[in-house]
Parts: sequence; structure tokens; C-alpha cells
Amino acid sequence: MKPGSFLNGLLAGLLLFQNPVVAQPTHTPVPGGVAVIALPASTSHAEFLGNPVLITGNSANPIALVGIAMDHVPGPAQLDLASGAIAFDVLEKNYLTERLTIPDNNKVSPPARDYDRIGRDRKEMMAVFESFTVNRTIDAATLAFITPVKGRISSPFGKRRILNDQPRSPHSGLDIAAPRGTPIKAAASGIVRATGDYFFNGNTVLIDHGQGLITMYCHLSKIEVGLNALVEQGEIIGQVGQTGRVTGPHLHFSVNLNQARVDPALFLPSP
Repeated sequence: MKPGSFLNGLLAGLLLFQNPVVAQPTHTPVPGGVAVIALPASTSHAEFLGNPVLITGNSANPIALVGIAMDHVPGPAQLDLASGAIAFDVLEKNYLTERLTIPDNNKVSPPARDYDRIGRDRKEMMAVFESFTVNRTIDAATLAFITPVKGRISSPFGKRRILNDQPRSPHSGLDIAAPRGTPIKAAASGIVRATGDYFFNGNTVLIDHGQGLITMYCHLSKIEVGLNALVEQGEIIGQVGQTGRVTGPHLHFSVNLNQARVDPALFLPSP
């Protein structure tokens, strides 16, 4: 053993304990979850509901990470390959319900004058969510996300939301409460595919990590990266704010996988 190697190993172990990482999500085949499916050797393409899915691992042991949308009906499902299909089951999962009061009711029931803007916002973001960058390799390092901001989880993924007594879509991300101005870091390396001030999401950044894996950061007080910038994991991309439809300063962090919004907690270290 080289001098100092034991001490270096001990320090590395302590750092890992303080900053645990996740090599890849665990198999969670539920609406809003991720199915982790072993593929035949040399498989380089697979599809779920007509959308290509992320494949990691090596050519001898490829693995598909399949995002399952919140509205997917539990029951039999299949991953389609050129050589056939792999069957799996989507299991049931119940999410909590929460009631929120939004001070600006126009953010809950927008007036007609905002319809065009909302449509443009949705079109711009969907263009990113629907993209599939095939020239980026997804390895364990890419899938080992870091938590983008220090703070308290104020609203987990999947909650059925009632805003100002009006039912709305389930919560498609993870809310982390933090003071205005708190730095926000890129959860993983990637390319900034969209930035903007959107009606519901406020100041927003979307990062493409490759193969349909997209992260989104919403309600920022300030955006600190430019369009098409290559960002490294941990790089500051903006600051916490309360722009858009919010009840207070926080980061709304979401993960898109093969066009399905999935639980970000599956990609993050345990609290």
C-alpha cells in the first residue's frame, strides 16, 4: 500500500457518505416511476409507447430506463425491440392530495389575454421534452444526480393538487423551499436547450442530458446560463425565486424521461 493511500481512501469514504450518489434509479414500475429492464446483448434501440427510451450499461449488458407517465393505467405493458418485445407490469401507486391557495387567481384560471402566451410557452418546452439526443452516452456518472439546491422538500412529486378549490393536474416535479437568491446547481452535466420567463413556471431552465433525459428548473429569480450552453454537474445555473404560479420562494425541479414526467427523487441521493 502506498503511503497515504489508506488516509486518502478514508477521506474519500467520508466524502461519499456526506454526498451519496445514485448510480441509476431503482426499478419502480408505477405511474410516475421508472422501469429498469435488462436488454439482450448489443441492443441499441428500444421503444415504449412509440417513444425511444434511454439505454445505459455496456453492449454486453445494456439496460433500459423507461419513464412511466402519471396517467398510465396500471397493468400489463411492454418494451418494444427490433427483435420482439419485453413484457412487464405497471403497478398501482396512490399519491397524496394537497390544497393550495394561490394569491393571484389569474395564475389558476388565466384570462383569455394570456392564452397565446401560454400556448407559446407550452410549445417551446414540449419541443425540448419531445427531443431525443442520440449522440450523448448515458453512463453511471450522468445518472448520478446531485440535489440542485439546499432546502426543505415542501411538496413531493405526484400530489393531486387543488388550487383555489379547483382540481388541477398532479404535481409533476419536486418542490424544494429555499430563500430567494439561493444558488441552484445543474443536477447533471448537459446542454441548456431552453430558457425563458413562462406564465406558469416563471423563469425556467431546461437541460438536455441525452437520450430523452431532461431536467427542468422553475420559478427562478435569476437565470445565469445561456441557451445552448454546455453545463457541468454542480455548475450554478440560477437562483431560487418565486416567479410564475407560486405560493413562496422555491425550486420546482422535474425530470422528463421518454416524454414522461417521473419522480425526481428516484434520481437523487437519499436525504
